[in-house]
Amino acid sequence: MSLFRRFLRGFLTGGTLTVIEPGGRAHSYGAGEPRVAIRVHDRNWPRRVVWRPDLAVGEGYTEGAFTLEEGDLETFLQLCIGNRQWGRGHWVRSAIGLLERAGKHLQQLNPVSRSRGNAAYHYDLPVDFFDLFLDSQRQYSCAYFASPHDDLETAQQQKLRHIAAKLLLQPGMSVLDVGCGWGGLALYLARHCGVRVTGITLASEQLQVAREQARLQGLDRQVDFRLLDYRQVHEQYDRVVSVGMFEHVGTNHYGRYVRQLRRCLKPDGIALLHAIGRADGPGVTNAWTRKYIFPGGYSPALSEVLPVIERERLFLTDLEVLRLHYAETTRRWLQRFRAHREQACQLYGERFCRMWEFYLAAAEASFRWGALIVFQAQLARDIQAVPLTRNYIGAAEEALATSSPGPGPAAVRPDRAGQVPAWNRQTRHLH
Repeated sequence: MSLFRRFLRGFLTGGTLTVIEPGGRAHSYGAGEPRVAIRVHDRNWPRRVVWRPDLAVGEGYTEGAFTLEEGDLETFLQLCIGNRQWGRGHWVRSAIGLLERAGKHLQQLNPVSRSRGNAAYHYDLPVDFFDLFLDSQRQYSCAYFASPHDDLETAQQQKLRHIAAKLLLQPGMSVLDVGCGWGGLALYLARHCGVRVTGITLASEQLQVAREQARLQGLDRQVDFRLLDYRQVHEQYDRVVSVGMFEHVGTNHYGRYVRQLRRCLKPDGIALLHAIGRADGPGVTNAWTRKYIFPGGYSPALSEVLPVIERERLFLTDLEVLRLHYAETTRRWLQRFRAHREQACQLYGERFCRMWEFYLAAAEASFRWGALIVFQAQLARDIQAVPLTRNYIGAAEEALATSSPGPGPAAVRPDRAGQVPAWNRQTRHLH
């Protein structure tokens, strides 16, 4: 425990952490707010924290190696992430960071076969699980908050309008949706903007749900969903949109991705890239997140993306940084997840639920107290493809809000009551 105590004394520069050791002795570190107390149950856990804090903290919460005695999970993570200052940290963490950065390219090597496996690992969880915390349109990406008091449904509809406005859509246009999820954005664009959409995904569960939603909403002749990698698209489109997929591309493949995006655009076409980014420069994916949630995933710094766009001869026609929008989104997801926690626990097990609770809480903390952001980059092959000013965005959003004030037809969710999952959710992702 002595090494653990020295680690905490060097790590905590703000806030107070009280640690109750397995024998009952309590030690406090730091000073001031926020204040958190944890009780350690596993004598080996403190040693793991010293050597791999980014992995051990999440595993410890999931396994019950420690429990919270004072403060909640969000406050604990605020304390952890708030003390990870940009470019500085405990020497152990710095040394591990150097080793991880050395292996960064191997971690993000995502050929087609590996990309399919990574997508299935997370997104092929049954849709009824995601229905526990997502909005009615199943938007699993950052919402857009005109006000921090907006509810999730309102904010997600505002996100869809915001994206549609930046695409400058006209009825009859063709749109490629790269990483279409369960089809919510594609169906919205088809229904409210009169466009034809091709949505591609690598998750077979998402594909099945998206196709069924298109059929149930009478849009199956207007929207075509395919199980396809972005590298396998050969057609050209008036518009290309990608929301929450670029984080799965990998730095090794950025050139191929942007080159393919350009090839898929017609000469006067417009693309919109919506992705999580980092404000503190190039880094590595948190070890716990990489192991248990998003294998092969990485959120890039803009300094890693913009040079590739320049090399591939695309014009950056608009760039918007959304700072706290994802913090507000994940906070609402966590609230919804906890409201259905008993149901989730019955189906998936306590350990699985603790893992997802930690994931959602850590996501909020990383966007609220850390250096994660969301950016929307509008791209074009022709410098004259978009108007001279950004005034058209607000005007288009207002027109969409007036013509479609509500979310439209809600995603139809088949009654799955009493159905037992075909695989054991208590052990999935926890090996």
